[in-house]
Amino acid sequence: MQNMTLALLVRDAKICLGIKKRKFGKDKYNGFGGKQEPGETIEQTMIRELNEELCVKPTTYQKVGEMTYIFPATPEYDQMVHIYIVTAWEGLPKETDEMTSEWFDFAKIPYDKMWDNDKHWLPYVLEGKTVKGYVEHDGKTTSKKEINIVDGF
Repeated sequence: MQNMTLALLVRDAKICLGIKKRKFGKDKYNGFGGKQEPGETIEQTMIRELNEELCVKPTTYQKVGEMTYIFPATPEYDQMVHIYIVTAWEGLPKETDEMTSEWFDFAKIPYDKMWDNDKHWLPYVLEGKTVKGYVEHDGKTTSKKEINIVDGF
């Protein structure tokens, strides 16, 4: 199972999401993140990935979730994702070779163009809650899920 990060830029009741241009998650809106490299802490991974995919350096952030994703048909995609809310950063978010960037009001998040499970945990995180969960994907939809509110990490 791979260790991954997901960073969500949030400001003034808006969230910055991007469309993945290639590889895993292509053509879906998502936060920004990726695989942990050898020798990195998960926090270092989040910082590096946010810079690579959005050209910003997070300065104020908090870990708000851990989600385990299981893909029975493709176990090489199984992953533990460490989720961060980023509320301050250096630089201006911009499109890169890997991701676009677009701001959405919390009430207008395009869940229909995201991973199916995001609609189950993201609203909790945007309300300031911390989540821990398990999701099983049968392809394009969530076949099993368990999302719990926890006290923090």
